[in-house]
Amino acid sequence: MFSTLRPNTAVFLGGIFALLVIASVIVTVLRRRYPERDYTELTARVNSWWVMASVFAAAMALSPTLSLFFLGFVSFMALKEYFSLVPTRRADRRVLFWAYLAIPLQFYWVAIGWYGMFIIFIPVYLFLLLPMRMVLIGETAGFLHAAGSLHWGLMLTVFNLSHMAYLLVLPQSVNPAGGGAGLVLFLMFLTQFNDVMQYVWGKLFGRHKIIPKVSPKKTWEGFLGGVATTTATAWLLAPLLTPLTGWEAPAAGLLIGLAGFIGDVNISALKRDLGVKDSGSLIPGHGGILDRVDSLTFTAPLFFHFLYYLHY
Repeated sequence: MFSTLRPNTAVFLGGIFALLVIASVIVTVLRRRYPERDYTELTARVNSWWVMASVFAAAMALSPTLSLFFLGFVSFMALKEYFSLVPTRRADRRVLFWAYLAIPLQFYWVAIGWYGMFIIFIPVYLFLLLPMRMVLIGETAGFLHAAGSLHWGLMLTVFNLSHMAYLLVLPQSVNPAGGGAGLVLFLMFLTQFNDVMQYVWGKLFGRHKIIPKVSPKKTWEGFLGGVATTTATAWLLAPLLTPLTGWEAPAAGLLIGLAGFIGDVNISALKRDLGVKDSGSLIPGHGGILDRVDSLTFTAPLFFHFLYYLHY
């Protein structure tokens, strides 16, 4: 299965599945030892991680084309979920077609390695095209809100997330240790690990709220502990999966830790504004796609450009 992966990447993927085995054993032991307690959500979360890890591993290992298709599908699901949450005008239903069409086009630019078009297609061309199409419809009521919501959603769920895909097509010779899949794995693992560690540190030592109006459960202790743990982990993992050396590795971890927190609370603010708890119910125990990629919407572009500036 791992024939298209670099050895370090395949070994690290194996390590992730080993952690999932340990987590499953722990959950089973807890359920048998404390049958009076409710472990339904914990069980659902672990089972969902098994599914997500398996799908990700298969997509990364089987072929580069499948990997790009998988990441494009994630963007599609995230944008679809975003449009299901954000109120849209009936008049703009025809405009949404052009927004969805941006996804295959954006990932096509990635597939052919056209960096110039990849980096300006949505921020410039879609920014100009979509309002023009809205104007031609002739509906002016709510125009500013609709145009802003539409473009912000595209930037967040398509443009930002597509940076993960571009990591796959960067020159493999620059990163012989992990290849493109290693870069994506490094980014995704640290982003999710940062979320988990901020939660764990917050549960253990959290006392001081950081932004109670946006995310009441987040604390300074959780934030700082999570960022510190992510920074240290990046320093350990970087030689295995990336070309980052010296100060670059902990700097990347620090960047991912900070950006991941901002991405998380950014989507939290959106959900509070809309009055919803989760963005969806697609992933048992985790909510929707947006709930899973919230941190990645910020870490993906920032990590990509940090890496691109230093090594490509």
